[in-house]
Amino acid sequence: MKSDSLRNHPLIAGTLLLTLAGILSRVIGFFFRIFLSQTIGAEGMGIYQLTIPIHVLTISLTSSAIQTAISRFVAQAAVGTSDGQFTGSSSNRNRRCNESCYLGAGLMLSLSLAFFCTVFLYQSATPLAVRFLEEPRCAPLLQILAFTVPFGAIHSCINGYFYGLKKTFVPAASQLLEQLARVLSVWLFFQISMEKYHAISLNLVVWGMVAGEVAAVLFSVSFLRHKKSQGRRFHALKQIFLMSLPLSANRVLVNILQSMEAVMLPGQLRLYGYSTSEALSVYGTLTGMALPMVLFPSVLTNSVSVMLLPVIAEAQEKKEHRYIINAVKKTCFYSLSLGFLCTLLFLVFGKWMGEFLFSNSLAGNFIVTLGWICPFLYLSTTLHSILNGLGKTTHTFFLNILGLGIRIAFVLFAIPLTGIKGYLWGALLSQIVMAAGALLMLLVRRSKAL
Repeated sequence: MKSDSLRNHPLIAGTLLLTLAGILSRVIGFFFRIFLSQTIGAEGMGIYQLTIPIHVLTISLTSSAIQTAISRFVAQAAVGTSDGQFTGSSSNRNRRCNESCYLGAGLMLSLSLAFFCTVFLYQSATPLAVRFLEEPRCAPLLQILAFTVPFGAIHSCINGYFYGLKKTFVPAASQLLEQLARVLSVWLFFQISMEKYHAISLNLVVWGMVAGEVAAVLFSVSFLRHKKSQGRRFHALKQIFLMSLPLSANRVLVNILQSMEAVMLPGQLRLYGYSTSEALSVYGTLTGMALPMVLFPSVLTNSVSVMLLPVIAEAQEKKEHRYIINAVKKTCFYSLSLGFLCTLLFLVFGKWMGEFLFSNSLAGNFIVTLGWICPFLYLSTTLHSILNGLGKTTHTFFLNILGLGIRIAFVLFAIPLTGIKGYLWGALLSQIVMAAGALLMLLVRRSKAL
């Protein structure tokens, strides 16, 4: 009982801190979008938004999965350090790696990938803009975006290190600082540009992203304390690579398929009977208004997921199977409770939200329909984190591919027959399948453990 209370304290405190930082960041981002829409206009926003899938893809390739792996192995190494496993003979020290060893190995791998990604993105900006995004004006934005990649890699790895130690202040504060630095720098760039040139360039928005990443890295690095790396770094590098490979493949495929959705959805809506303008309007209402509103409460489950991974990894290292089973039970209860509460909220107030916040009745209808996704989305997010904490990354990879396959199938075959409703029901079915699949895999593991 005592060990549970000690472990729950950092989990709850860390979750609350990350949730608060996530909410504040989203609020700042919301007003930032209003500012951008008033300064660069709808067309400028559209051009800028086209670069976001490329940005997310670079993160998936270079750092996000490595951050997860660092978090898991640092949590396990912290248990080994507290148990005195690095104080014995030299052969024992070489057999196990400490926290600094995993951070160094993760940085080495992430920065190597980031270097190649930066060079490729900078050199191939024009072909990507013309052939893939079908908008030549995105080329200079992609070239500037390339400079965010190495800084983002360093920031993600350090975040993973602190998540593994269950110390969330640095990741939470750096997230807020990055958002603030980005917004303030863009505002300052715009003021200078208007004063000198009486015009505003879209390039300045992306330079703001670079400024935000640099600020976050400088802040995060300042909290690192020198600790001698113990253990074989090659062994740590191998562990991180083997865990991050299926995760990276998962996230890259997710982003590629999401990009496919962005390209195919308007086209499939035209097959249903919409004009080009109507199709883009419906798509914009769905992705720019309704979805962000429905996903806003997920800031809590995302924070829980980040904290669950190292806690579950630590419990697995100590072979505390009963604790893992209890964590799964509590995760299901709280995720479903929050999900059904949000569903009720969106069913009752969804139409009002669309009218009041966006002056768009269609957005209200989408919010009402998408509200049914909440319980399964929140449950899937947290259960997948538990699976990753147990090292079952191939399981989450399979589940995500299955869910995305369902969504793509509904885009291809349901939308031409039923319109945008086909996509909404496909999204709901995919979340149900992913949540049920994760729960089934954990139940199978429970039966084996018992």
